Amino acid sequence: MRDHPQLPLDLGLAPRFGREDFLVSQSNADAYGWIEIWPDWPSRMLLLMGPSAAGKSHLAAIWAQDAKAMIVPAKALKAADLPALLTSGAAVIEDIDVDDRDEAALFHLINLAQEQNAFLLLTTRKALPEIVIATPDLLSRLRKLPLVSIASPDDALIRALLVKLFVDRQLVVDTALVDYLCPRIERSFAGVNQIVEKLDRETLARGKRLTRSMAAKIHGLVGE
Repeated sequence: MRDHPQLPLDLGLAPRFGREDFLVSQSNADAYGWIEIWPDWPSRMLLLMGPSAAGKSHLAAIWAQDAKAMIVPAKALKAADLPALLTSGAAVIEDIDVDDRDEAALFHLINLAQEQNAFLLLTTRKALPEIVIATPDLLSRLRKLPLVSIASPDDALIRALLVKLFVDRQLVVDTALVDYLCPRIERSFAGVNQIVEKLDRETLARGKRLTRSMAAKIHGLVGE
């Protein structure tokens, strides 16, 4: 019988959005603090801003579980769905910075939430001045919302993220590899996710344990 090379399987690793899975550091402590003090917010609405893969969806999921809120991507928000969206008294709208959102629906949702004294958490990857908003009244409403930001990850969070993502993928690594990667990878949440995903695929393809030397030899990832 002929041996066939083993192909890496893309198992679609699902992110874990429990409170215990969220890594708190200086870069996200303020945002996490807002989630923790709910429902004692100074306003019943909050705008959460941060770069891609920064943990906004994770924080939104934590808050949604506490507030019994529905989570809807901004691009899927429709005016006809607004009454049902606030039946629990809380809702999350993710990525309001997308170009294909329904501005009228978002505007009416904010108004409806105010009328019903409901809680609303909105997330965005961009600052308001960077978002093209054609509806002046919507922009005015958004500018009045309390804003909390997640900053780019600091060194401590980069290290913790690497360890967590390796563990999530059941990759056994030593501290030397983590120490080697930290100063050489893109300083972003998305960059950390991408490097771990690619190292995982390479490890599966090669059928070997991930080491510092292997990481250094993978073209296009990290330099010698």
